[in-house]
Amino acid sequence: MAAPLPEDRPRSRRLTSLRPALSFLRPYRWAVVGASIALVLTASVTLSVGQGVRLLIDEGFANGSPELLVRSLLVFSAMVLALALGTFVRFYLVSWVGERVSADLRRAVFDHVITLHPGFFEDNYASEIQSRITTDTTLLQTVIGSSVSIALRNALMFVGGLILLVLTNPRLSLFVVLTAPLVVAPIILFGRRVRRLSRDAQDSIAHVGSYLSEALRQIKTVQAYTHEAIDQARFRDHVEAAFRVSLRRVRLRATLITLVMVLVLGAIAGMLWVGGQDVLAGRTTPGDLAAFIFYALLVAGSVGAISEVLADLQRAAGATERLLELLEAKSALPVPAHPEPLPEPIEGRLAIEGLTFAYPTRRERPALRDLSLAVAPGEAVALVGPSGAGKSTLFDLLLRFYDPDAGQITLDGHVLGALDPRALRAQFALVSQDAVLFTGTVFDNIAYGNPEASREAVAAAARAAFAEAFIEALPQGYDTDLGEGGVRLSGGQRQRIAIARAVLRNPRVLLLDEATSALDAQSEYEVQRALDELAKGRTTLVIAHRLATVRNVDRIVVLDEGSVVAEGSHEALLASSPLYRRLATLQFGAGGLRPEQGGDAPPA
Repeated sequence: MAAPLPEDRPRSRRLTSLRPALSFLRPYRWAVVGASIALVLTASVTLSVGQGVRLLIDEGFANGSPELLVRSLLVFSAMVLALALGTFVRFYLVSWVGERVSADLRRAVFDHVITLHPGFFEDNYASEIQSRITTDTTLLQTVIGSSVSIALRNALMFVGGLILLVLTNPRLSLFVVLTAPLVVAPIILFGRRVRRLSRDAQDSIAHVGSYLSEALRQIKTVQAYTHEAIDQARFRDHVEAAFRVSLRRVRLRATLITLVMVLVLGAIAGMLWVGGQDVLAGRTTPGDLAAFIFYALLVAGSVGAISEVLADLQRAAGATERLLELLEAKSALPVPAHPEPLPEPIEGRLAIEGLTFAYPTRRERPALRDLSLAVAPGEAVALVGPSGAGKSTLFDLLLRFYDPDAGQITLDGHVLGALDPRALRAQFALVSQDAVLFTGTVFDNIAYGNPEASREAVAAAARAAFAEAFIEALPQGYDTDLGEGGVRLSGGQRQRIAIARAVLRNPRVLLLDEATSALDAQSEYEVQRALDELAKGRTTLVIAHRLATVRNVDRIVVLDEGSVVAEGSHEALLASSPLYRRLATLQFGAGGLRPEQGGDAPPA
């Protein structure tokens, strides 16, 4: 199961970490301008309502004039309509911008992450990255599409309310000035801790997602080993850990909001007492007191809203940090500024010279040690050896998923590191032992080898892989949805879809990782014939675990502990290589595999 993620990432203490995310607003600045105008309009109208209340009380009610009352109500109704229209425009524009920026940010992170070298995903779990791209961007969408607007609107209300408080009653305004530091201080004191707990809560939720994703993805293994109860207990531990972290954050936010509310309402009670004395003494009018109370409530409400939004902004700052870690991640495989062009078509000549390589997470144990190998154009070479000999690692380096620590690989004389990785990989087709299919239809999975292929070309590739019969028997034929990872097909059917994908790619170099191992005898024979046809005129490297599949290749190369220890034909290796003879004996008995025993023909 997935291990916990490292907790040593640097954490920002300032909301300025939101600035890079806000840079995604630039393409939509006119929508932001329109939302800002609507925001200022609605804030101004709201502040004007206080004066409408004052006129309504002092001129409409106090003077007993029906005409003034009607006029005051008409003015008040006009304000309400303007407020409603401005609120609609503001809400629509800021929500649109928030959704648009969230979509752009998701796309930017995915576009960058999918180009990173595979070694990056050894240290960063796919489910954790998925959580950041989905959950964290959703949080940013909420902040940009709502919280920022609320914060700016309430900031305007706070400033405008304070000004109007002073203009309406300077004496009562002293209470606001005196209580303001008492309200602001808790926000500053509690804010830093809320921000830290917000980041911790997001990390703990990502751990929950990681564990959940892995358990569901490997559900057959979980149930086959009757591991349900243990996984339930472990998942419960992850959920409870996330709950405890979130509860600490919620408790702190609740304390902050409660403290602010008590202080603000206490100040309002004091203002009501002093203002009531002024009205009784004739020093102010009831309308002025009502307007003052209205502005005081606006200021108090603005402070409460800002304190709550500030917590959302702090959570968004944590989310932004996590997203920026992905956007700023550097690939260990630099793309050359001026890549060497490959000729069209290439010959497919491979030269491997003094290759040494250790995986980044296992530096102390090199997977390849001073390995050298030459493969002529059109030659079929089988790689055999015990587990851990370096066969799959060599495929990883040929596809430039990693760069060697020493030595080099050339394709038609071009060092792989000097080529554009996409141009390099376009010359290869990989068929692995475990067929990889994607969520989608049969057509989608075969066309993965060439997204521009027509339905006729896809059908032809399926026929070449002897997959057409079972595909046409599916409920919707080529349009049948295969489910996640092709779960609705058998292992042999999945393998033939993967082989059809390789056929459609029409590569110059074939990499076959025991590509027929999942097939029954009849299917293996048919697919082997298809691979024979596909391999003609192409350089072919075959990782072979079953020696019966490699007897007719041009050459067999024996690997052990990352080095070439022998090469030659099957018969020659039986005579000259103790390791090959031992592998043959383990599979076929003391006599090894005699020529007359045959076996299905390999690709050649």
